[in-house]
Amino acid sequence: MHEEPPAPARTTLPELPPPPPTGHSATTIERGSFCLARCTCGWSGPARRSRDRARTDAAEHLAAP
Repeated sequence: MHEEPPAPARTTLPELPPPPPTGHSATTIERGSFCLARCTCGWSGPARRSRDRARTDAAEHLAAP
């Protein structure tokens, strides 16, 4: 009886961490009763009492060319 040679062992590459985000990444930060938007590029929006308005500032910054 003829036996097939064992298949070569498969090696898997370790999973690499995801690459750092490219472009801008904005978030909101609270300071006391105010909230402001900040971006990884260094941009900072005005302090707002409305969290929603600070989020809108961040979204507008991200959408700008």
